[in-house]
Amino acid sequence: MLQQAKDLLEEGAEFKALLDTLTNTDWESPTPFKNWTINQVVQHLHGTDKMAVLSLKSREEFESTVKDRKALSANMNPTLTGQDLLNEWWSYFQEMCELLGTSDPKKRLAWFGPDMGAMMFTTARQMETWSHGQDIYDLKKQQRKNGERLKNIVVIGVRTYGWSFANRKMEPPGAAPYVKLTSPSGEIWAFNEPSTDNYVEGDAAEFCHVVTQGRNIADVNLNVVGEPARQWMAIAQCFAGPPENPPAPGTRSSS
Repeated sequence: MLQQAKDLLEEGAEFKALLDTLTNTDWESPTPFKNWTINQVVQHLHGTDKMAVLSLKSREEFESTVKDRKALSANMNPTLTGQDLLNEWWSYFQEMCELLGTSDPKKRLAWFGPDMGAMMFTTARQMETWSHGQDIYDLKKQQRKNGERLKNIVVIGVRTYGWSFANRKMEPPGAAPYVKLTSPSGEIWAFNEPSTDNYVEGDAAEFCHVVTQGRNIADVNLNVVGEPARQWMAIAQCFAGPPENPPAPGTRSSS
């Protein structure tokens, strides 16, 4: 089984364990993410996972559904809530992981925008699951214990340096910064050419919070040096879609 698919399944299982602790009232509680309720957060993940399963099973059906507004809306906007939503999301999630796990890592999958390789597609689903999981951890004011699979999300964050600017029709202000991060186990993860005047250094989870826009750079303890690094961390966006802005300083933090 593709290692990234194993990591994705573990991410989903951890998220499910958190959702299993919720009361019926909790599901309607607004999270720090755009004031979406937990129902809306999980509906969003579930709708995207359903489209992922469709893409994995049939490119033709995926492309046909994308062109059909009614069909696309039906898939992307599930109406189930609470325990029923959790059960159906988990069923689709496990199927998605199984299909990804047996895929050729280099297989190109149809998606919104350019096709994606199966390996990166898998990591993108992990990134979405992890980042939206944080919405619930923040709401419940629970500390999260991250594992080494976080490296998959770090890799997406590092690779989307250029995308963060191109998505805003901006030219990158310089070479991609050197990134040196400490993993949850204490291992050092380093990326790009070493530099003493253009780098991002610190905790891997905090880096992931910034590139997934769960935290403003002002609310983490990353050491950011150099204009390219500073500009990147102010707008970093490792997910597809139109440009989004990070939360305002002071509105989301780990404290």
